[in-house]
Amino acid sequence: MIDPSAALRAGLLGVSKSDKVKSLIENAPVSRGVVSRFVAGEHTTDAVSAADGLISDGRLATIDFLGEDTLDLRQAQATRDAYLELLTALSGRGLTAEGKAEVSLKLSALGMALGADGEKIALEHAQQVCELAATCGTTVTLDMEDYTTTDMTLSVLRDLRVDFPWVGAVLQAYLHRTEADCKDLATAGSRVRLCKGAYKQPESVAYQAAQDVDLSYVRCLKVLMAGAGYPMVASHDPRLIAIASSLAARNHRDEDSFEFQMLYGIRPDEQRRLAAAGHKMRIYIPYGDQWYGYLVRRMAERPANTMFFLRALATKS
Repeated sequence: MIDPSAALRAGLLGVSKSDKVKSLIENAPVSRGVVSRFVAGEHTTDAVSAADGLISDGRLATIDFLGEDTLDLRQAQATRDAYLELLTALSGRGLTAEGKAEVSLKLSALGMALGADGEKIALEHAQQVCELAATCGTTVTLDMEDYTTTDMTLSVLRDLRVDFPWVGAVLQAYLHRTEADCKDLATAGSRVRLCKGAYKQPESVAYQAAQDVDLSYVRCLKVLMAGAGYPMVASHDPRLIAIASSLAARNHRDEDSFEFQMLYGIRPDEQRRLAAAGHKMRIYIPYGDQWYGYLVRRMAERPANTMFFLRALATKS
């Protein structure tokens, strides 16, 4: 029997690679207005303004300069420079104090795919970002990408944590390996963001049915909440949020020992509710002109995101 959610997900992830569909959406008169609800903007000032608004409202921020799969060294350097500019601007506004606003890095955008030296190049660029983040009093989290890059990303994480033990990791619950990775990373001082995963992965390495992904997410949550690290619960699912709260209580965690994370523009009322209840609530803010692939993957990640986006389009129309 075909899982409708899996079919929708596969279709959307296919669309994310279509230049024709990308051009249609980017040029549609209503798209820009709708995209602005989910992407802060194209410039550093847009990202800083969005973070400022969230922090003033009692939430936290992690900011992603959109882009990935860079095959040009100059583009990888430009991405590094964009993060350095962003951190400088955030610090200048007093937003990095106590890690209120941090940044999220995709290693493929920093040069990881640049041949035999790709891992070294990405590591050097990430180190430069981490050095400035430390000076600004904030943290960095390494985003996880396609499953083929998982081992390399975790290798870079280990290298970064030698000098910057606070660098966060992202693990994707839909991968079969993730429960074991959680056990390896649930150590003192280790920050781990657990998400479901948003890339199209083969059945040999990833759960395909939504229910199986959810079950894996809960198993991974149990490991992280029972461990000595700092879990970052990235989900919009009310059931998983409730389970995370229950596991935190069961493991006698205080409110400062874990946090919830959601995407910019998704369930803002729930974001405010969790923050008002005393939880640490961090919002993932994307910015830049490479928003198309990001937005389609977010829709593929959860059917409700797709319906939310389509309703927004209909309203704008």
